[in-house]
Amino acid sequence: MRHVPGIRISEAAELLGVSDDTVRRWLDTGRLLRDPEAEGPQCVESRSLAGLMAQQAPQVDHRVRQSARNRLPGIVTRVERDGVMALVEIQAGPHRMTSLMSRESADELGLAPGVRASAVVKSTNVVIELDKDP
Repeated sequence: MRHVPGIRISEAAELLGVSDDTVRRWLDTGRLLRDPEAEGPQCVESRSLAGLMAQQAPQVDHRVRQSARNRLPGIVTRVERDGVMALVEIQAGPHRMTSLMSRESADELGLAPGVRASAVVKSTNVVIELDKDP
């Protein structure tokens, strides 16, 4: 399995929706792993981050009070390849995005758990709703 470069602490914090200090504490306690191959500033091991994001996804409060954007930055959490097609999941904040693409495309992009990527949504119909206040 190829090494996926680590993710800077500030970027990991943004993806997790926590502070840089929280990510540092999680690195110290072993909740997240450091990238042993990173040069320079400390980096979070990308597969460790992907696993934590996938684990936390059901716990996120989905009450959103704004329209979503069409480009959702996140991290790849799962890739399943078969003969012709690939299923790719991205955890973008509280949102799990799934894409079905050609295996060739997934291979050319180097998609694997831990790779930073964005889900770009193009739709002619977008439903916007507001949750009721508690």
